[in-house]
This record gives sequence, C-alpha cells and structure tokens, in this order.
Amino acid sequence: MAEVVSNKQIILKNQVKGSPKESDMVLKTSIFQLKVPQECDDAVLVKNLYLSCDPYMRGRMGKAEGSYIDSFTPGSPIMGFGVAKIVDSSNPDFKKGDLVWGMTGWEEYSLIKSTVGLFKIDKGKDVPLSYYTGILGMTGHAAYVGFYEICCPKKGETVFISAASGAVGQLVGQFAKLLGCYVVGSAGTKDKVDLLKHKFGFDEAFNYKEEVDLNAALKKYFPDGIDIYFENVGGKMLDAVLLNMKLRGRIAVCGLISQYNLEKPEGTYNLSCLVIKRIRMEGFLVFDHFDVYPKYLEMVLPLIKQGKIYYMEDTVEGIENAAAALIGLFSGRNVGKQVVLVARD
Repeated sequence: MAEVVSNKQIILKNQVKGSPKESDMVLKTSIFQLKVPQECDDAVLVKNLYLSCDPYMRGRMGKAEGSYIDSFTPGSPIMGFGVAKIVDSSNPDFKKGDLVWGMTGWEEYSLIKSTVGLFKIDKGKDVPLSYYTGILGMTGHAAYVGFYEICCPKKGETVFISAASGAVGQLVGQFAKLLGCYVVGSAGTKDKVDLLKHKFGFDEAFNYKEEVDLNAALKKYFPDGIDIYFENVGGKMLDAVLLNMKLRGRIAVCGLISQYNLEKPEGTYNLSCLVIKRIRMEGFLVFDHFDVYPKYLEMVLPLIKQGKIYYMEDTVEGIENAAAALIGLFSGRNVGKQVVLVARD
C-alpha cells in the first residue's frame, strides 16, 4: 500500500478583484497518497522544493477571460512554476529521484498529470536548485526571449528596462551590458536604484516615484532616444517611453504590472508613435519559445560559472509564508527574484 502523508496547500478562497490580499488565500492541510493513480499514463508525483512567485499569477487569481492560461479554481491550490523531486512516475522518461522544474501546485506534494512543459534538471551543473525558479527557469528564459529573440539587439544600442531590479529586469540589463549596450533601468526605491548601478552594472538608473515628468526623465537619460525598451510595467511609463523611442525601435512586452490590480486598466495615448517612428512592439510568452531553452542554457550557464552575471534572490522559508511573499510582489516588497523554500530535499 502506498505511503500516505499530510500535505500543506495554499488554497485560493474566491476570485480576486482589485489588489490581492493574503486573506484571499488560506493554508490547509490534506491527506495525500504518494502513488500515481493507475488511470494516469503521463504523470509524475512530486515533492515540491522551491516555488516561484511571479507577477503573471495575479491574472490567474481573477476571472481571466480570453487569457492564454486558465484562472485558478477557488477552493483548490494555486499553481505556479517550481522545482521538485519526483516521488513516483507513470512516464518512463521521468524516474523516482529525478529533479524537475515546471508548473506545479502550491503545496508540499503535487500530482502533475502531464509532463508537457516539465524539464529535467541536470544534477551535474553545480548551481543552486533555486536558480531553476529564476535565472535557469521561466524568468531567465523570458529575459532571453524578450531581449534576444524579440528585440534583436546590436552592440552600442540604447536600452531601457522598467521594473529593472525584478527577476527578469535584472537579467535583461546584464545581458545588454555584456553585449555592449548603454543600459538604463527604473525601479521604485533608492536601494533598488543603487543595486541597479552598483551590483547589476547598469549605466544609469532612476526612481520613477520621484519623477514628476517621466518624459523629461527619459529625455535626460536618452537624449538621442531609445533603441530597445523591455516593458514590464505599462501605463504612464509606456506612454512616456513611446515619445522617446528612436526610429525603428523595438519594444518587447513581457508584463504590465502597474495594470494588474486595476479593475479598469489605464489607456495608452501615444500609440501614434508606433506608426510615426515605425516602432515594432511585440508581446510574448515563454510557452511559445520552449524550443530555444537549450540554446539559452548554453549561453547563460558559462556566464554564471564565470561570475559574469550577478543574480539576486529574495527567499522566504516555509509554505505557510508563500501567500505573503506573492502579495509582496505587487507592492515592490521583494528585492530580486522572489522564491519560496518549501523543502530542502
């Protein structure tokens, strides 16, 4: 008979409108059998080790009509990217003891019913497992796809990144510097601005909350205009950036975090710049670019081992603290990639 364990879970109470709160989620404990059911022929049962907190999860907490991904189900565990260890498997390509990263439940143990989008972790790479929630997982992959595949950067170009101290932004800025670009980032506190300039190697950075006129601020840092904008924020920042883009500039839209908690999103007023300046603006999802993930690993692993990339994590321990960590993303409480340590092994 299969072993039975207790399983702590983060459950969504109801669909969320406006700003999410910790009280929208509840910690529950269920009983869990450590065996893949017989009817599941492409499933793995995992013990979750690390969970990734990501801004896109806010959309899944509400009614996600017309979205690329389903809403969370009230009364069930929320879902997200994570790192896990396989306990049981019905797929011969995934064996007990294998380490994987991919979409999993916010709980101590999860039954993943399809291995599509689940990646094995090479234990011989000698990097922290938590990196697969970020720089070696979805976050790093997003930075790579948006910057290299969407924006097609060239040495010497000017690059602006909003929410630049976040998990994706910090990597995009460093990729751009390694290529020989001029890089400026915006963030929401003095400490984060200092990090951008003194740890992540940005040429310049500014606190957007202290700028009365974002258009004027961008003109100061980019007197000749912006070649590439890596968009994480939306709203007023996007409007100001459009005015400052160069002819045939490129914008990769990774996220719009300033809009996620608004019941009525802000309008964008300077879209005529797309036509006048022949700007290419493209949204993207990493799910559409899994084919280049091996190429990304080939590039980034040597950079990590050579110390050419500085990567910062903000880790909380215990699944009971996961809800607070997730909510903190939307007020900028975290510094670097927000990770939840569920279990060490």
